[in-house]
Amino acid sequence: MAINPSLVEEVEKWILDDPDPKSASELQSMLQSEDESALRVCFQGLLEFGTAGLRGRMGPGPSQMNRAVVGRAAGGISRYMKARGLKSVIIGRDSRHGSERFAEDSAEIFSGAGFDVYILPRPLPTPILAFALRDLALDVGVMVTASHNPASDNGYKVYLGGCVDGIDFNGSQIIAPTDKAIFNEIKAIESVKALPRKRLWNTLDEAVIRRYVHATARLVSKPRDIKVVYTAMHGVGTQTFRSVFHAAGFAEPILVDAQAQPDPDFPTVAFPNPEEQGAMDLALETARNFDADLVVANDPDADRCAIAVKDIHLTSESQWRMLRGDEVGAILGEYIASSLTKEKKSGAILANSIVSSSILAKIAKHHEIAFTETLTGFKWLAKVRGLTFGYEEALGYAVDPTTVNDKDGISAGLLMTDLAATLKESGSNLIDYLDAIWQRYGFHATKQISIRMSDMALIPRAIDHFKSGSIKEIAGFTLRSIDDLSSPATSLPPTEGIRLWLEQETLTIRLIIRPSGTEAKLKCYLEAIGARDLAERAVDEVGDAVNGMILALLG
Repeated sequence: MAINPSLVEEVEKWILDDPDPKSASELQSMLQSEDESALRVCFQGLLEFGTAGLRGRMGPGPSQMNRAVVGRAAGGISRYMKARGLKSVIIGRDSRHGSERFAEDSAEIFSGAGFDVYILPRPLPTPILAFALRDLALDVGVMVTASHNPASDNGYKVYLGGCVDGIDFNGSQIIAPTDKAIFNEIKAIESVKALPRKRLWNTLDEAVIRRYVHATARLVSKPRDIKVVYTAMHGVGTQTFRSVFHAAGFAEPILVDAQAQPDPDFPTVAFPNPEEQGAMDLALETARNFDADLVVANDPDADRCAIAVKDIHLTSESQWRMLRGDEVGAILGEYIASSLTKEKKSGAILANSIVSSSILAKIAKHHEIAFTETLTGFKWLAKVRGLTFGYEEALGYAVDPTTVNDKDGISAGLLMTDLAATLKESGSNLIDYLDAIWQRYGFHATKQISIRMSDMALIPRAIDHFKSGSIKEIAGFTLRSIDDLSSPATSLPPTEGIRLWLEQETLTIRLIIRPSGTEAKLKCYLEAIGARDLAERAVDEVGDAVNGMILALLG
């Protein structure tokens, strides 16, 4: 059967303007073989530029990540910059497939547009890009990375250095409506090949990296004895993490050898995300083999941090477990809050995202520190003026916002190491520290469920099902109320998702259901506060029921 003529015309027009002969050839082969289904995958509209920038599967055509799409993004950002008098841009990259070429294409286009262009010298963690943007007082930062997405993906994060359109970005990622303004400029690009290009840019030396390393190492007052296993999850974190550890005076971390060097294929993990089942297996095995005190894991661009500890209360043979993001957030929040002097507490502020545990608000209140809640995503937490510590349950922590106004998995890992080492000196450990937090503020059981979707269009359908009011109870918990986050009753901006309150006798469960901002996933976040056994059982039972309801709905 012949391909729809309008699709053929669209494909042929794209091929003529594609700067990459390889992807153009792939599309041409699809045309010749009359593979309309494959072409439809590539031509579902231009890959949308949102608050996470661009992120998607690598492949040809406007709906995937490739040189033509990245070129349009750089051209659109250039138009956005010119309209606002912005003059400089810094570009960083990870080690994924295509990242080096995407960074070079962007540099050529920004340079051709007349901007001052700076490039980081090698594949580096995202926090270094965020640091360098402010350290060098530049206007725009671009990081080519897909963070913790599968090996098939790549992405393009955008940061702004100063105050633009009335928003004080201060070296943080873009938020709405900036994303829409940039996307409108991207859509206005008629031809990638017509964009002027030059090869005039400054490749930075190691000095900016050393400044980041020493600024981060200052979080530690003195070196202590501790044995740490570290994994970069096949990403770019190893060299920087080791440098920070050395500058802070800690012993060399024990590396998970199979995951220590950058590898864009991520051969030992199905998904290079410490939250995913099995991703931490090699790190935990290494910890057992070396009788380590702590495991620190970064995701591939090292902006997230996972922590694993030995828990003698566990009945399993290994006794090692990964702490939940909310547990690490509680530990860091208590540690930072209790370390502040009375004078510093008066100007401090703690913050977390709405899907994170409510415990940080209680920690802030106990220490007489201001607290605020934001929408999901560090792009929002980074806009909190005077932020002292912020976190989101998806393993994102800002423990030193004056150095990096974004989540930073390296500084978070260092501070957790410092606390673990301090506790070890006194004969204690992180589990004891966490138990003391529960005793002071009440036990907070939290759980996250991620359901992968084959079709993004199914996500609003699932959310609408819970919003409809037809559900009266879940796993024996009565539905008390529903908050539609797209029409919030609070001062928070609107966002996709709903918040449900369920109750049963002495327990109340908060359930938030929302789409992932970066992947084709529906995410569910549960929290119950009460006796440990009851609360943990409740989030498990309600979580299992919600998971089953959504899967049944999707058929």
